[in-house]
Amino acid sequence: MKIAMWSGPRNLSTAMMYAFAARGDCAVRDEPFYAAFLAASGSAHPMAGTVMAGHETDPLRVAEACAAPPPDGHAHLYMKHMPHHMLPEFPLGWAEGCVHAHLIRHPARVLASYSAKHDKVNYEEIGFDQQAAFYEMFPGPVVDSADIRRDPAAMLSRLCAEIGLPFTERMLSWPAGPKPFDGAWGPHWYGAVHRSTGFAPAEGPLPPVAPEHADHVARALPVYEALAARAIRP
Repeated sequence: MKIAMWSGPRNLSTAMMYAFAARGDCAVRDEPFYAAFLAASGSAHPMAGTVMAGHETDPLRVAEACAAPPPDGHAHLYMKHMPHHMLPEFPLGWAEGCVHAHLIRHPARVLASYSAKHDKVNYEEIGFDQQAAFYEMFPGPVVDSADIRRDPAAMLSRLCAEIGLPFTERMLSWPAGPKPFDGAWGPHWYGAVHRSTGFAPAEGPLPPVAPEHADHVARALPVYEALAARAIRP
């Protein structure tokens, strides 16, 4: 089985990748189109040069790798994808052979987390509108990161049932520290998940929205709410 998990940034997506890697039967790919997106768009992201130097920037070659069978004898392949990385000219034929799922998070939390790591907040690069479009293109179970943090075992069990994969409690923990499959951007973005050995506890109240992010949150909120209305629950 090949699983394409779509999410915007700061959506618990790396922890989810670690959970699937911890199964033992599942290879993972970390944002395979990120370097190609940076090369084609010229976006000034943290560590952009390092990312492009360390990863494939030709979207056709990335697509070929995504279409290939799971590597190293693994039964399954889990791919962490971000819809905003998929520029209109990038191929999508590889996605036809995947099971798709969609990971969401409240935009107030996304903006608070994203802006702490990247001071140039661009609405297009938090991915809400693109994720809604990809949900219509590639329907699949929607999972809210808040539900995962409230009850990881119940939510991962439900997600696995939805996509036809047996759940294992191995998905609930992983060793601390960087992983060999992390993207080259990990040192900038993955500090918290590198310190973790499992999913963080349930989140508290929504963070305050900074005035400079208020328009982004207002624009993203109805998109999030529409997807959240379709989310699976424990």
